[in-house]
Formats: sequence, structure tokens, C-alpha cells
Amino acid sequence: MQFLERLNQAIRANDSMLCIGLDPDLERFPAHLPRDPSSILAFNRAIIEATADLVCAYKPNLAFYLVHGEAGLRALVETRRLIPPQIPVILDAKAGDIASTSAAYAQAFFDRWGFDAVTVHPYLGEDGLAPFLRAPGRGVFVLVKTSNPGAGELQDVPVRADGSEEPLYLHVARRVARWNERYGSCGLVVGATYPAELAAVRRQHPDLPILVPGVGAQAGDLEAAVPSGLAGAAAPIVVNATRSVIYASQGPDFAAAARAAALALRDAINRARPTR
Repeated sequence: MQFLERLNQAIRANDSMLCIGLDPDLERFPAHLPRDPSSILAFNRAIIEATADLVCAYKPNLAFYLVHGEAGLRALVETRRLIPPQIPVILDAKAGDIASTSAAYAQAFFDRWGFDAVTVHPYLGEDGLAPFLRAPGRGVFVLVKTSNPGAGELQDVPVRADGSEEPLYLHVARRVARWNERYGSCGLVVGATYPAELAAVRRQHPDLPILVPGVGAQAGDLEAAVPSGLAGAAAPIVVNATRSVIYASQGPDFAAAARAAALALRDAINRARPTR
């Protein structure tokens, strides 16, 4: 089954376009958990068990595990195994290198660790991403317009191609659409902090799934972003939230608080959807 099919199944089953980021920050863990890597798996297990019926995907960020060395990587692999098989898992790695190096990354992320999708950057072009793109049944979310304040420093630079001028992020999105015609595995990353740009990308590419970070702690405009990402769309958006959900409480009730935050956010996304 292709990644997009699995994603759509999860969206329908849980009536949800919410993705929860699993980014363990030991300093923000509940006070009753030890502030060391041995707590990561227990924390993630509690979050997953509390929210698995409310999400369409989970998204662990590789950096939050690498920082703890071998213990962190063990926690990442075990976290992947904890997630129910019907829920896709996106590894947020923002990878992209020359083809031989990307092939090693793809083998690690997909074959060895079993992730369903990965985030990548497009700066090295198609040959750098081909090992990810041609992995059977996997998804590849390509950075187009990221949610951080400095995104426009490069992503908004005007470029001229095919006789017209457009910002770089739209040019990248067009290139990703061409790759998708060949591989069928592509999605886009566009931040909720830029709803106008999200609307422009969606008008240009109604058939590509879009991962939408920046809701919650980054103060992305949910009510603007959801309709911008879904208007006229033939493919879904995946709205990611992390800190506002998993750190909703630092008390013993942290899992229940995460569930309440996830439920509220899922329902807010559904209310903002232009059609159901």
C-alpha cells in the first residue's frame, strides 16, 4: 500500500488530520520522571496510548533522540515499535545529500527503523533525493516553505524559470510535483505560520499531501491555515503540533492533559475544514 493510501485510511478512521510530534525534551518532562534518557520511552508510551485514536500520524524529530547518543537512538527505535501499525509515522530528519549518502539514510530510516515517511530538503536536487523517492510504499515530504521566522531569507527569493518569475518556494513545489509524477511518493512541507503561501502552494498542487507544522507553540493561524491547505484539494493536509500537546502539563496528569489538548486541536481542525 502506498503511503498516501495509509495516511488517508488513518484520517478516515480517526476523523483526524492531526499529527503529534514526539520530541522528547528532558527539561520539560513531568517532575516525577527522571531527567535522563531512560525516561524517554515511558514518556512517549504514555503520550501514544493517550492519543492514538485522535491522530492521523506521529512525527518524531531525529535530533531530539540523537542528542542522547545510543540511549536516544534505542528510544527512537522502541518508540517506533510502540505506535499502532495503522498509524503512519513520519521521521522528521530533514535529510538530503549526494545519492550514495542518501541511499544509506533511506536504508536506515525505512528498512532498518521502519518509518513510513521522512522529511527531506531539496537543495541537492532529484539525484540526491532519488533513494528516498523510489522507496516502495514510503512517503517523502519535501521542505518548501518552512514555519520559522527566517524562512523567507532564501525561500522567498524570486527565481526566473520557463519565462516567468516566482518565489523559490513555489519553484521548488513545481519541481516536487514533477518528481511525484515519476515516483508517486511526494508531499510538501508548508508552515501554518504562512497561510497565504500555503494557499498559493495548494492552488498550484491540489493533488499533493502537505505537512503543515507551526501550530501551537509557533502560533500558526489554524483557522487560516486549514482552509488554505484544503481549498480545492484532492489530497489531505497533516497538521502537526508538538509542544502544545505533549507538554500540556508537567504534572502526573501529563498524558491526560496531552489527550485533552489533542482532542481540542483535532476538533478545531475539523471545524476549520471547508468541507467534510
